Amino acid sequence: MALDQKREKSASVTPMMIEEDAALRNGSRGLSGQWADAVGVRPRTTERHITVHKRLVLGFAISILALLVVTMIAVLLSVRFEECSTAAAAAADSPARASGNGSLPGAARLNHDAGEPPGRQEEAPGEEEEEWQRRRQPPPWTQLRLPRHLRPLHYNLMLSAFMENFTFCGEVNVQIECLNASRYIVLHAHRVHIQAVQVAEDKLSGALRVSSFFLYPQNQVFVVVLNRSLEAQRSYNLKIIYSALIENELLGFFRSSYVLHGERRFLGVTQFSPTHARKAFPCFDEPIYKATFKISIKHQATYLSLSNMPVETSVFEEDGWVTDHFSQTPLMSTYYLAWAVCNFTYRETTTKNGVAVRLYARPDAIRRGSGDYALNITRRLIEFYEDYFKVPYSLPKLDLLAVPKHPYAAMENWGLSVFVEQRILLDPSISSISYLLDVTMVIVHELCHQWFGDLVTPVWWEDVWLKEGFAHYFEFVGTDYLYPGWNMGAALIRMLASFMGHSVFQMGLQDYLTIHKYGNAARNDLWNTLSEALKKVGKFVNIQEVMDQWTLQMGYPIITIMRNETADNIVLISQEHFIYDIDAKTTDPDLGNNSYLWQIPLTIAVGNTSHISSEAIIWVSNKSEHHRIAALDETSWLLGNINQTGYFRVNYDVRNWRLLIDQLMRNHEVISVSNRAGLIDDAFNLARAGYLPQNIPLEIIRYLSEEKDFLPWHAASRALYPLDKLLDRTENYNIFNEYILKQVATMYLKLGWPTNNLNRSLVQAAYQHEELRREVIMLACSFGNKHCHQQAATLISDWISSNRNRIPLNVRDVVYCTGVSLMDEDVWEFIWMKFHSTTAVSEKKILLEALTCSDDRNLLNRLLNLSLNSEIVLDQDAIDVIIHVARNPHGRDLAWKFFREKWKILNARYGEALFMNSKLISGVTEFLNTEEELNELKNFIKSYKEGAASSFSRAVETVEANVRWQMLYKEELFQWLRKSLTH
Repeated sequence: MALDQKREKSASVTPMMIEEDAALRNGSRGLSGQWADAVGVRPRTTERHITVHKRLVLGFAISILALLVVTMIAVLLSVRFEECSTAAAAAADSPARASGNGSLPGAARLNHDAGEPPGRQEEAPGEEEEEWQRRRQPPPWTQLRLPRHLRPLHYNLMLSAFMENFTFCGEVNVQIECLNASRYIVLHAHRVHIQAVQVAEDKLSGALRVSSFFLYPQNQVFVVVLNRSLEAQRSYNLKIIYSALIENELLGFFRSSYVLHGERRFLGVTQFSPTHARKAFPCFDEPIYKATFKISIKHQATYLSLSNMPVETSVFEEDGWVTDHFSQTPLMSTYYLAWAVCNFTYRETTTKNGVAVRLYARPDAIRRGSGDYALNITRRLIEFYEDYFKVPYSLPKLDLLAVPKHPYAAMENWGLSVFVEQRILLDPSISSISYLLDVTMVIVHELCHQWFGDLVTPVWWEDVWLKEGFAHYFEFVGTDYLYPGWNMGAALIRMLASFMGHSVFQMGLQDYLTIHKYGNAARNDLWNTLSEALKKVGKFVNIQEVMDQWTLQMGYPIITIMRNETADNIVLISQEHFIYDIDAKTTDPDLGNNSYLWQIPLTIAVGNTSHISSEAIIWVSNKSEHHRIAALDETSWLLGNINQTGYFRVNYDVRNWRLLIDQLMRNHEVISVSNRAGLIDDAFNLARAGYLPQNIPLEIIRYLSEEKDFLPWHAASRALYPLDKLLDRTENYNIFNEYILKQVATMYLKLGWPTNNLNRSLVQAAYQHEELRREVIMLACSFGNKHCHQQAATLISDWISSNRNRIPLNVRDVVYCTGVSLMDEDVWEFIWMKFHSTTAVSEKKILLEALTCSDDRNLLNRLLNLSLNSEIVLDQDAIDVIIHVARNPHGRDLAWKFFREKWKILNARYGEALFMNSKLISGVTEFLNTEEELNELKNFIKSYKEGAASSFSRAVETVEANVRWQMLYKEELFQWLRKSLTH
């Protein structure tokens, strides 16, 4: 997930939003528990029992008056959880506000005055700031990280959710341990209204006087100032009563909706990663601060509530409300705490070790069985991970929650993983194999996080790749377990596993999880554990030394292997930092840093027309090295990075490239499937960056007419796509188009179109064949094969005339897009109508994307404007609409103009959902390739300096590289294509 700098929004909830007369409506409130005992009044002594001097009587009277005042303050200070809920429920008729800029509606209009502590509440630190300035020290609340003098041990969090007006109120009790004496408590809080604060000692020995408390929005922290210091090595209880909105956005505790039987229904769900738990309750919102949590949620009985743990007890009330009390969690970080309030239904299963697995979704989706596939593979994957890691799944249950709106594909909250519907629900009768595989890999990824991320958590976000890297690696390992025989792609963790040996690597992971479970770990903890695993088998490699170069340096290397012209068996192997814009190395000191070095486990093999040698490994650690390669002569070719296990690219001298091309044309099966795919991927990317002549990759794909495996075709399709976008608005584009069609034509005719939708088995052969057919049909239709176009138009016409969709499942997206691009406006309107009427999320997704394929600029503009209406297009889908229009050569300038004109709206909607904002910026700009567009981008960035700086910086680098390629290599490519097509 993206971790760019956060941006403050203006919709913060402040005390000024709370109505002043709320105290009269809410009535008086009493203290409970230990705090009532701490400030309670003794039984009053009557006057006739007083026999002392009248001065003593006067003193006693003053004492009684003081006690009464304290009692009144205490009564005003406290807000019981139950009374907060009742008062808020009574006010639930108030209309909800769409923005957080106004006063809190209904339930959240709680007592401002009653929330005042025995001190003062301020908007800013005021005198406290001045005191620190006199000391010439920065106040603790001005630091980017929380001060280290406190740590949370346990949270009791009680919430009341009011779905009629989208507000909630809460009471959080945090047991904190004081490590170093201080009179300041600093924790995170953002966009919540704090009503009351109290600090008490653990042993019921009395409350500590709160001098003041204030929010410091710049760092999203809340500060409590005490009259005296907390003592080191003692525990205290911090009680905070607060309220906030259930926001209409994508982070914190937010709301979403769906339509069932013509009625719009609402749900509330959380998204706390990376730093948004603070929007739902005041907390120590850094991953290092693990604590236990006891959650209680009060809601209307028409809803159900979910959290990380199972419900322990439910208390039903006569007024139609219920409070669910959840079991206590293990030690965990705030970012994967979660809860939801919804009226979903579920299906369930149980693992062989007794873990209850449920999938919650809209009732109609559950009824159709749309969650059954995900539920069943989740059970199998939990059992697989338990066996692989030798660490049992650590909670009694795992709920999978499918929500209509979410900022990410999914979030791995411990025991309550949340998925956007498109990444977990599928209908077997209309979902393609590609869609099913996408769902599979997302689920595999998120379940891995239940161990890497939830059970063992990175110390800080700089090590977030510890969890993301492993989850990405296990996408392939776990998917291969479900469907044996699939080929993997390259990843850093895979390279590590490969050179360690998979069994030793697995043993090291088991040790790592066992040692650090329920705790935090940094990268060196992992490296040390893996080094120890190698020692157990007699190998002594400093994994930290090797891997630090890969994780602490930017990017990845390119290895270049050059033959020595005078000695057949000597090669020169060199390494450098791979980037797409070589010129940038001279202008950017970071990119041009020649000190970058990696320790690279280069596997290498020698081959000829009929045979390839077994691989050898060479550790490359210098800028350049000479190595002797046995059996290498002038007729043999070299192949590096065998089966793509290494996280780097490999280049060769042109002579070796030509020997490899010749081998592919003569007998491609001498080279393995994954190596063939790797050669295609490397060649296109190396040529794109200027390391290779532009014709080399185009010559490589000439052999594809004989290629029967999916992976090389997939690599070719993925590599041709960005090249196509660099050329699709040029006057000579038809030359490139013709060349690609020529390479695709033979296999298109061989494979034909799918006809049978009934065979849903995903055995290896069927999957490979169907995905190969789909890839070839997609290329043929995209580049204008006439038969492909006719077939797509016929299928669309049949659907319209019969109102029966007989289009084969696996190519529906290709057919829809092709039909919309070729046919008239009526087809666009038909697809638009079907998008609105279908309830199947997989179908909805491809119908919406098909609408972006139109050649009609008026329709594209209409769609762009409609995308901002959340009632029509879900927030996360609007990004895809804008990006897909930008990928259409007829709409690229429209999307770019729309992006600039609507930036304030888009940034307000997605600005804090960093991954989404980054995805939008990248998607809209990645294929801009003229000087004019580059200047427009730079000028736009100057106009809007706030937010997304790193994303815009990367966008400029990409467009500069595009412009450079156009200037240096476009004509070279077209000259070769003209020559090739005339022979």
